[in-house]
Amino acid sequence: MTLLVVSPDYASHLLPLATLATAWRDRGERVVVATGPATAGIVDAFGFERRDLRLGRGSNPGVIAAGEQPPDEGASLRGFFRATAEGALATLRYQAEERLTDLMWDPVGRAAETARIVQDLAPDQVLVDHLAFSARLGLQSEGTAHGEVVLGHPSALPVGREVYGVPPAWPSAFDPDPSALEALERLCRTVSERFTAEWNRAAGVLDPGHRPVEDAFAEHGPLVLYNYPSELVDDERRRLLPPHRFLGSARRAEAEDAEVEAWLAQRRPFVYVSFGSFLSVRGDVLARVVGALREIGATAAVATGSTDAAELGDLPRDWLVRGYLPQVRLLGAAAAAVTHGGNNSVTEAIGSGVPLVVLPFSTDQFAGAAAIEAVGFGVVLDPNAASAQDIADALRRVLDLPVDARGRLDAVAADQAARPGPEVAFDALTA
Repeated sequence: MTLLVVSPDYASHLLPLATLATAWRDRGERVVVATGPATAGIVDAFGFERRDLRLGRGSNPGVIAAGEQPPDEGASLRGFFRATAEGALATLRYQAEERLTDLMWDPVGRAAETARIVQDLAPDQVLVDHLAFSARLGLQSEGTAHGEVVLGHPSALPVGREVYGVPPAWPSAFDPDPSALEALERLCRTVSERFTAEWNRAAGVLDPGHRPVEDAFAEHGPLVLYNYPSELVDDERRRLLPPHRFLGSARRAEAEDAEVEAWLAQRRPFVYVSFGSFLSVRGDVLARVVGALREIGATAAVATGSTDAAELGDLPRDWLVRGYLPQVRLLGAAAAAVTHGGNNSVTEAIGSGVPLVVLPFSTDQFAGAAAIEAVGFGVVLDPNAASAQDIADALRRVLDLPVDARGRLDAVAADQAARPGPEVAFDALTA
């Protein structure tokens, strides 16, 4: 049996997809990953084969820096980082304006290359990132059945009256101006129309019999796999979803890190802090988090990412501070976590029973943060408005989670441990 995994050349996308594929690898099946060269080391570490497939102009092997990207992508990233400092709506507007080049880079060429890889491998099953739109066109043109993995809040695949790029829910810490929100929705509708026209044009080149679709962002394959805990999805939205499975999370196994293990052996309660591959550039917010941790006298493990640790001041000697840390391992022992609300951070924390302080910056992080707040698994703050004292107060709240919320969070983690996401994906695709 051969499984083909199709992923953009970004670690944050490939890591959960590769983790899902371990269910095939551990059964002795063949796994081939089609992705770009930047993440080749990740493919090798999992013990998979690789086929070269570039699905976008940018890449990210783990920690991203604008200066390491092609000129156009570097400029785009710098613009994005500036927008996050201006606030939620400014960021969402910027991302909407960038969306065509972000999501449909050389669609016909990339779709044809995906189709060529499928023809060569003749895989028994295919897992593809939902946001790999060009690759999905290639699978569609070949009539290849596949499982489509939504790596993010489920609203990354809009349903009902949702508009791609507009959060369907906001945490209480955010109160967007109604007129500005309406302007964002108009912009996102325009982007959706242009994107859909590009999708239909490319699909028509690949398959002259293609019937135009009304909203390409809402298109999906026969089976959608949400890398998300079902407990964070309300019943009203659940009724609108396409045929699907909730995976809970894709918590990967990580190589043992001697320094981390020695630090953990001291068995102190600690808070894990990470803003992921992209948002770690916001050293100003990380510095306020550090100040909050000092305020409450907490021990911390801090992944600084692209922020120089020197920008955070003189840190306590008993903290674990590095550019990159084994997140899953540390979440397995943490008392709480501070995050930007990225899908990997949220799902891996919930799967470990760890409550969250969420500081969302962009995309579906707002909807994901609202879901965390709604079920009582964490506290959400505006990263541009929250003071160190606000963050300290939020940390105190999550470290002393109410008994009911604590019990429900532990139950979610126990259910995921009993039935991990890779096993759910394997059963769904091989059924």
